[in-house]
Amino acid sequence: MRFRNAAVAAFGALTLALAIPASATAATGNFYYLYSGLDGRPQVGVLENPAGGECHTLPEVADPDASSPAHSPRNLTNSTAVVFTEPDCTGDYYSLRPGGRASERLLLRSVVFG
Repeated sequence: MRFRNAAVAAFGALTLALAIPASATAATGNFYYLYSGLDGRPQVGVLENPAGGECHTLPEVADPDASSPAHSPRNLTNSTAVVFTEPDCTGDYYSLRPGGRASERLLLRSVVFG
């Protein structure tokens, strides 16, 4: 009888864990990057409290045929950011720890927080 109660409790805990929405893993803080505006001047882009575990293609640089990649990312979130050279989290990638930053040599078009 105790084994059955333990099995039911374990199944209930597993069901509850699977019911928690993915957005609960949002990174807290801001992720900054620089990109070239339409006038060619540097602009600052920001992702505020981005959802974790999903790809964020940076809207200002999403089209490789129409824009240069973003650069100089600053990860001021509490999660590791993996930046990608292409949209949809494809291409070469690099990880930035929480609080990390990179120079203008690191080019990116998308990012995922883990």
